[in-house]
Amino acid sequence: MTSFFRPLLCLLLVLLPLTVSALEFRSIAVPRAVLFDAPSAQAKKLFVIWEGYPVEIIVNLGDWVKVRDNQGGLTWIESRQLSPKRTVIVVQDNAEMRESADAAAPLVSRLQKDVVLDYLETTSGWVRVRHRDGLAGYVQTTAVWGF
Repeated sequence: MTSFFRPLLCLLLVLLPLTVSALEFRSIAVPRAVLFDAPSAQAKKLFVIWEGYPVEIIVNLGDWVKVRDNQGGLTWIESRQLSPKRTVIVVQDNAEMRESADAAAPLVSRLQKDVVLDYLETTSGWVRVRHRDGLAGYVQTTAVWGF
């Protein structure tokens, strides 16, 4: 019996780091960043995204990073164009920013889709954020992407 479970246990130990790894997010550090279809400046240019836009790191090759955007698209970007600063992007029209992590809390602001906010922390169904103009509060996790 022991010889049967040993290979299974070894396989589980090898796969365990893959299942517990946290998502890694960064933001765009330059005013306009070009996204490519391969890790090369000679590759096809696909999109341009703006400063602060959050991206999920999928593969890091050093000078080039494969990223996922809030639409699920996978592209490549030069790593020097990324910042470790965490941001989120609003994915719903008229998302509500509240004073505290409670749907009954006073409304601070209504946020339009595609607004980028600084990520501060996550608390049970809510994300604490700050707008670049200084306005801070909580939005529901379903209203933003990038945390």
